[in-house]
Amino acid sequence: MPALLLLSCCAPCSCAVIDKLARERKDFTVLFYNPNIQPAEEYEKRRMENERFCQERNVPFIALEYDPKNWLNAVKGLENEPERGKRCSVCFHLRLKRAMEYAQENGFETVSSVLGISRWKDMNQVNRAARQASLKTGVFYDETNWRKGGLEQLRQQLVKETGMYAQDYCGCPFSKRNNQSSSTGSKS
Repeated sequence: MPALLLLSCCAPCSCAVIDKLARERKDFTVLFYNPNIQPAEEYEKRRMENERFCQERNVPFIALEYDPKNWLNAVKGLENEPERGKRCSVCFHLRLKRAMEYAQENGFETVSSVLGISRWKDMNQVNRAARQASLKTGVFYDETNWRKGGLEQLRQQLVKETGMYAQDYCGCPFSKRNNQSSSTGSKS
């Protein structure tokens, strides 16, 4: 039975965690479920970059369905929420719940994610959404803080060394709009 299913938002955010777990020979699989990423071309760039990084480290990679309509319905009415607002909570819950459903259907013992690794995200907000999803699915969520233990430095090093595609917004069209209007820099 596979041990860990790691929900990844993108290669730049997950690369250090993937590298660390692979070097430690952990039993894990990377799951890419990100219906928030728009447009579809951006989604494909991120999916392909994440898959490429996993292949280079012989890590199993699974991409679930791309369903932006479902995501847009879930966040309807929250379009003007700020980064870290209610829209993010709904987004995290939707993605984590789907990851946990997949884990349950496929025999994974635990789910973890890198959704809170970016400094633009609130780790506590991600963990609250994960706890709610865990209660609904019965799948254990590992709340490891993947920002610690030198992983941020390793992340930066890997992004640079591999020439990894790094985006400047979380993926959601509302975050992109807010990022363009404030010009705050990279969201990865």
